[in-house]
Amino acid sequence: MNAFVTQKTEGLKKHHELIVIGASWGGLEALSAILSPLPKDFPLPILVVQHRQRNQLDSGFFIEILNRHCQLNVLEPDDKEHIETGNIYLAPSNYHMLVEHKGALALSNDEPVHYSRPSIDLLFESAAESYQENVIGIILTGANQDGAEGLQAINVRGGYTLAQDPATAEVDTMPLAAIAAAQPDAILPLKDIASFLIKFCKN
Repeated sequence: MNAFVTQKTEGLKKHHELIVIGASWGGLEALSAILSPLPKDFPLPILVVQHRQRNQLDSGFFIEILNRHCQLNVLEPDDKEHIETGNIYLAPSNYHMLVEHKGALALSNDEPVHYSRPSIDLLFESAAESYQENVIGIILTGANQDGAEGLQAINVRGGYTLAQDPATAEVDTMPLAAIAAAQPDAILPLKDIASFLIKFCKN
């Protein structure tokens, strides 16, 4: 891992129960790089918000591509669906995905946030409220500032926060905004995030 990595060692000692990931422009490639190496017995469920352009609203394309390369099961959740280990939940097209209470998801068609629906901020903030210090938040490549406030909310509650090294992002606006707002626990190049998560969650 390169010299840009920062780590708060106290975060490594906590019992984490959930990972939330936000991505926008360039996110499919970044998500594939992170999610495909995770083993079938990876111990935490993962919730993902990937912004889509208007001509990419169908979630099926993203799910098909990710399932082709991932050992974990990638799916689009239903409203009130229970969160289970072994699954990667991709927010449906044009719906916010939130953690309604610990262990369950809720879908909403409320107004867009930062012009985006689904919103990374709403997912992260709801996960932080429900899981407190037991959530891991990750911000990846993207062209707006969605996710910066949500990552900060996770940080405030003692969760572990990570941002993609902006130099390795297809578009660096989103990770730069998250770094400025949340001062994340770790900043990693894309190629190192999967191995870090495997080691981190095993510990």
